[in-house]
Amino acid sequence: MNTQLFTKAYSLIKASNNILVVTHDHPDGDGLASACLMAEVLELAGKKYRLYCHDQAGYQLNFLPHLEKFNTHYGKFDFDLIIALDCGNVQRTKLDKEILSRRAGQRVLEIDHHPKIEDYADLEIRDPGAAATAEILYYFLKANKIPLNKNLANCVLTGILTDTANFLYPSTSPETINIASEMLAKGARLPQIMENTWRNKSIASMKTWGKAMTNLQINQKYNFAFTILKAEDTPAEVTEEELEGMSGFLSNLDKVNGLLLLRELPDGRIKGSLRTSKSNVNLTQLAQVLGGGGHARAAGFTIQGALKKTEKGWKIV
Repeated sequence: MNTQLFTKAYSLIKASNNILVVTHDHPDGDGLASACLMAEVLELAGKKYRLYCHDQAGYQLNFLPHLEKFNTHYGKFDFDLIIALDCGNVQRTKLDKEILSRRAGQRVLEIDHHPKIEDYADLEIRDPGAAATAEILYYFLKANKIPLNKNLANCVLTGILTDTANFLYPSTSPETINIASEMLAKGARLPQIMENTWRNKSIASMKTWGKAMTNLQINQKYNFAFTILKAEDTPAEVTEEELEGMSGFLSNLDKVNGLLLLRELPDGRIKGSLRTSKSNVNLTQLAQVLGGGGHARAAGFTIQGALKKTEKGWKIV
């Protein structure tokens, strides 16, 4: 990637005095790890900052440095720099009104590995070919000669592992493997990361996975698999982290073009997750039509409504 962009980003950080670091709603491992990595960078630089996410960070990732500093409120929006990490579009920050109407002098730095949807940042660093936003931040650290300590190494490896399903997704490149290997050499704790991000399923969450598999069907017209989870299928104690990877796992179904998982959320919305292993299928276009985004083989969207079963099948009402 362009080294000048990374050095420019770090110069912007060093010139700022009050910084807000934000990742997307319903945060995943990559979003949280990227934000925690940036918090470590800001700590080392002696900067005043605040970590923000619209939704509560999951306890499964409490081994990440600075995770306890996340807030679901930001206080007064008087930051001179907003750093948006792993946000496919500004709406996913849940600060779109504040960011788009920001006062003069407030800057926005966006670092992301999703395909571009809109312009909202003063400085954008984007690489859709990267396996994770944490992978891009690895190059940010290297370009600015920031020494890799154990905290930074843990964040980079956590972001990569969670966004590649432990190197199973096709976004994994030889460079991704090399970076992961370097993080282990720098002190990243692979057993701890695996224990918290993969072997973290409760009985309630395993039953939810089982319900999704029970509801699995195939649309013969498009040779596309789909499954439904009603709100009552997901007990309140099941966290987003415990459901992470469900759509990717289900997409391993043989001889289908892809998979759609529709899940009712407690707030009256429906979350859609799209996955495919086919190189000739682009899911991003479908997700964007529904107000979402993502990658060609892994995309998603969120819409208002509820799922209702009819004689002709499921419909959104």
